[in-house]
Amino acid sequence: MGKTVPANRRGGFVLPKSLHSHADTVWKSHQLNREKGVKGQSPLWGLGQRPSRTFNYEVIGMRKAIIAGNWKMNKTPAEAAALVNDLKPLVKDASCDVVVCVPAVDIAAVKAAAEGSNIHVGAENVHWAASGAYTGELSAEMLVAAGVEYVIIGHSERRQYFGETDQTVNKRVLAAVAAGLKVILCVGEMKDVREAGATDGLVDYQTIMALNGLTAEQVADVVIAYEPVWAIGTGLTATDEQANETIGVIRKAVARKYGQECADKVRIQYGGSMNPKNVKGLMAQPEIDGGLIGGASLKAPDFSLVVNYDK
Repeated sequence: MGKTVPANRRGGFVLPKSLHSHADTVWKSHQLNREKGVKGQSPLWGLGQRPSRTFNYEVIGMRKAIIAGNWKMNKTPAEAAALVNDLKPLVKDASCDVVVCVPAVDIAAVKAAAEGSNIHVGAENVHWAASGAYTGELSAEMLVAAGVEYVIIGHSERRQYFGETDQTVNKRVLAAVAAGLKVILCVGEMKDVREAGATDGLVDYQTIMALNGLTAEQVADVVIAYEPVWAIGTGLTATDEQANETIGVIRKAVARKYGQECADKVRIQYGGSMNPKNVKGLMAQPEIDGGLIGGASLKAPDFSLVVNYDK
């Protein structure tokens, strides 16, 4: 194999030290692909057996990885604080952004426990209205006042069980961005959609609809999580190649609407049961910038192994 170019000297510019490890992971994968005879393109073709776009590896290296835990409906405030305290020493040297998105009743406890650490706090949902007769809901202003930085919007479980639609996802996204929250936007297909060969069209539509009304500058700060619904909590997992290809489709949708420069800045996670066993393979893919982690985020040792995938 040819000589590996140092992560901080690619393309004639200097990468921040925090990005070296992720850039190295992707670059080494690229070098291996070239050794196999693939020049300038990823050989990771998906179910449609078509090549992905040519990758700008300098740009990929500039997208800092982000690993976020989605605790769903788990942990009391005391349990939540204990989990964060266990997690802090295990992820203190992480090269990626570390986020835990927690139930509303845990926000205060988690915020206090995470104080002074590199762990960022997120919520699991937000309402689009600033206030009003919406029993049980939380506004973006309330989350900001509680110290929340990130918020998950459009998760498949919200779509499946609570009537979430592409239109309500868009309304939540607009409200969250306007309030200064960092959105983790979820898109993804059911099993029958993938089997019908309609995945690309669906995730393209979901992405464009959810981001409608934002500027390119605002979109560049949105994190998108691709979650194949059929792989969540089922024991099934999309192959590294399938995940990479579909995330590439999402990035192309952003590029078509907001320009390639914006698309190259958007961080796109894989949200289909990423865990300590499959994280290295997934994170070696050039389109994948992190993970939205469910079950593995509820145990500090497991979550730390995902966060420290490059160690």
